[in-house]
Amino acid sequence: MTIIVLGAGVVGVTSAYYLAKAGHQVTVIDRQPGAARETSFANAGEISPGYASPWAAPGVPFKALKWMFMKNAPLVLRPVFDWATIAWLAQMLRNCTAKRYAVNKARMLRLAEYSRDCLDELRSETNIAYDQRMQGTLQVFRTQRQFDGMARDIEILRAAGVPFEVLDPQGCAAAEPGLAPVRDHITGGLRLPHDETGDCFLFTNALASQAEALGVTFRYDTAIQRLIHEGGRVTGIQLGSGEVLAADHFVAALGSYTPRLLAPLGLRLPVYPVKGYSITLPIVNPERAPVSTVMDETYKVAITRLGDRIRVGGIAEIAGFDRTLREARRRTLEKSVGDLFGGAGDLSAAKFWCGLRPMTPDGTPLVGPTRFRNLHLNTGHGTLGWTMACGSARVLSDMVSGAKPEIETADYALSRYA
Repeated sequence: MTIIVLGAGVVGVTSAYYLAKAGHQVTVIDRQPGAARETSFANAGEISPGYASPWAAPGVPFKALKWMFMKNAPLVLRPVFDWATIAWLAQMLRNCTAKRYAVNKARMLRLAEYSRDCLDELRSETNIAYDQRMQGTLQVFRTQRQFDGMARDIEILRAAGVPFEVLDPQGCAAAEPGLAPVRDHITGGLRLPHDETGDCFLFTNALASQAEALGVTFRYDTAIQRLIHEGGRVTGIQLGSGEVLAADHFVAALGSYTPRLLAPLGLRLPVYPVKGYSITLPIVNPERAPVSTVMDETYKVAITRLGDRIRVGGIAEIAGFDRTLREARRRTLEKSVGDLFGGAGDLSAAKFWCGLRPMTPDGTPLVGPTRFRNLHLNTGHGTLGWTMACGSARVLSDMVSGAKPEIETADYALSRYA
């Protein structure tokens, strides 16, 4: 079967790889000059199945009001008064109940855990290298209230069979020696020993090479104008140049831009571009640097070791498709890493970046069919695209190929928003 994958981020490239492995003839289209040049370029670097949680959670509306007056807030709402923003926020608020949080987190964990297993298998098969580490994630709490609040997550982790460790300040310093000088400012931590880290940009480009070896064609610097459809099928795509490409099947994996492309087909995707920021700084004191990923619960910031660099990523800014780099966000990232790992990296040499995370109101991605029988979705992964990429791509490949996926997938489909 001939298949066109729209998008060459980590989700699009993994989709192309698994589809090619299944025996299909695959072409990937992307407007950028190479793979992983947008949201996959400089994300936080964590592969954290155990930390897979929806932003929509009990207490978030109250916290959001409090964060509006914080200097270094993890959530920033800029005045973007359009229907898409209002509708998405309203849907997210409806998911901020204990019942919906438990349902959403459980299905996110299902896909994230499966994705880690798929990545492990892929790594064994290909010997792919991307500055990876398998030393877990440590969520650090600075207050007793934060520490006590993890009980809800522990209950869900236990029910899903995800290993975890509850640590006191000394235990946190033992897991991450760089925290030893500041352990008196830490109340405790939650460690997920099976989580991993790695450079998503390096991984995606290395996997694109593997996909090319399987026969996948990548067409970069190629804008997509529109999808052409007739009688419940997509018959082709029209490129910016006017050229029309036909295929048997199409996969939409354009992240935050997927809704724009599919809206003319009458498909309404509740995917919103939540802007995230990161800084990447060279390590100057390895003994003070993290050994894996540390999640700073206070600022919702991830601090990750990537080879000889530290990646600090986080913040959720509701600002539409605005890509402006705002210095106030940089200062939040610098404060988090400075508080916990002061002197580990050279902040004066840090590279500042932002990307648009494609987030659904319930945190769960959209992976599966549409009412067009030859059009599938693989988008809406939010902050977990790197964590869920291999699993969602494998699931999508099985669906398109007519095989039964290895995990339950019905609740990942767009139909749950019908």
